[in-house]
Amino acid sequence: MARVLKSIALLSAAATAVHPAFAAEQQVGSHAWTVHHENVLGTSMELTVRAASHEVAEHAEAAVLRAIDADNKILSAWDAKSELSRWMRTRGEAVSVSPQLMDVLAMYERWRAETNGALDASAETAVRLWKNSTAEGRVPTDGEVTHAKLSMQQEHWVLDREHGTATHLTDTPLALASFTKSYITQRAAEAALAAGATGVTLNVGGDVVVRGDATQVVEIVDPHAHAENEKTLDEVVVRDRCVATSGSYRRGFTRSVPLHLPGIPEYQHQGTEYPPFAGFEYSHIFDPRTAQPVGHIASATVIAQDATTAGALATAFSVLSESETANLAARHPGVEYLLITRGGRRIASPHWNTYSNGNVAPAAYVVPAASPKPASSAGVWNQNFELVIGVELARISSPRYRRPYVAVWIEDKDHFPVRTLALWYDNKQRWLPELKNWYRENQIRTMAEGTDITRTVSSATRMPGTYTLKWDGKDNEGKLVKAGTYTVNIEIAREHGGTELLRHQMDFNGKPQQQKLAGNEEGSATLDYRKR
Repeated sequence: MARVLKSIALLSAAATAVHPAFAAEQQVGSHAWTVHHENVLGTSMELTVRAASHEVAEHAEAAVLRAIDADNKILSAWDAKSELSRWMRTRGEAVSVSPQLMDVLAMYERWRAETNGALDASAETAVRLWKNSTAEGRVPTDGEVTHAKLSMQQEHWVLDREHGTATHLTDTPLALASFTKSYITQRAAEAALAAGATGVTLNVGGDVVVRGDATQVVEIVDPHAHAENEKTLDEVVVRDRCVATSGSYRRGFTRSVPLHLPGIPEYQHQGTEYPPFAGFEYSHIFDPRTAQPVGHIASATVIAQDATTAGALATAFSVLSESETANLAARHPGVEYLLITRGGRRIASPHWNTYSNGNVAPAAYVVPAASPKPASSAGVWNQNFELVIGVELARISSPRYRRPYVAVWIEDKDHFPVRTLALWYDNKQRWLPELKNWYRENQIRTMAEGTDITRTVSSATRMPGTYTLKWDGKDNEGKLVKAGTYTVNIEIAREHGGTELLRHQMDFNGKPQQQKLAGNEEGSATLDYRKR
């Protein structure tokens, strides 16, 4: 499941710090606490708990982690000792299995039938075939593809609900990880409510579950965007619903030879054809019915009552045709979806707008390089150029690790902040001054301009990794700045950790240049002033 969702709690009033691990926000009659955990089911977890007290919130958090750990010991494909891994090593033997493993296998059977084979755990067979052949600098032969299809079309297991057994039948590679993540996430959210929470929002690697007295805004990222600070495609407001996104972007692999994918009309847009070509990065999503990678859907976002339905349909909709998707969704009342095609076309289900808050941006089209924008008049930023900033947050092995606050901003030759590109701090106002340099300069800017930009530029903290930001030469008001020398600033501050300030002065004069900024243990950065 592609990680393309960023969640923002609908919380009002000022933040108060009640515990090092939590950020608390006051609402009428109740409180909500938010906490992050890393390396949960191989990804990042964000949990917001609504509860009558901080003690109850901590109890609910502990219940979530216990539920995830317990289910992961059963369903993990990475743990050789898990029940799933042990069962996968058997052949032709009726093995007694836990209710959780029985549930997952039974749901896979049902979704395989409902999608006419578009969702199938054995798609892993095609994934391995294509990755191996690509590594050899070739595409699979017709014989290899036919063999893969025959392998995937077999019956891979038989379930006996009455006696609680599952019989593994084949040697065909299977992958259940994305589906089990949805299943585990939903059960963990239910565990929080059972532990006393009145509402919970749980986001595990992009699978978002909202239950009880909780309302959530979920941002839908443009699959064609390449920077963290580019405008999101849409925002939906959900209550007692689950949201999942899948897609053919950001997790593909590259072909070194041309490849024709039949039956994919979305390679055409407005009369222009964009067929697969040498060096093109193809999707990690495969159609088990053809053993071919699919790329006609760049992203598929699904809203459903339960997480397993949302996750299953998001993957299936990335494989199916537009008409197949509409027909399948119609058989599941309450399911809404938003598809973005490879060419940038937006396809929404009939009632998607009942969740959308109206903050809709057009999807970017994948088209051949356009004519360069005309350079601005003399003395103004050249619009043919942009600054790409790569920010790397270090992975630190520590039980007390807290996600850092990060600010990225541009200041002019007089050290006046003209543009804040990123402010990652989870809206915890009390701790914002920990970004000492950004905060000091922004206070001066606020007094000079009489505006507060924190609410418009801030977003959630990020887990360790590399993130991309872009500066288009505009100030905070969206006006082009003058050409000349500016300083790029990147500040990182982490609780129980260190601080980092990376600064570099660049002359933005229409001549490409690059710079690496080495930092300490908290992070580093790269700057690339280049043509668009």
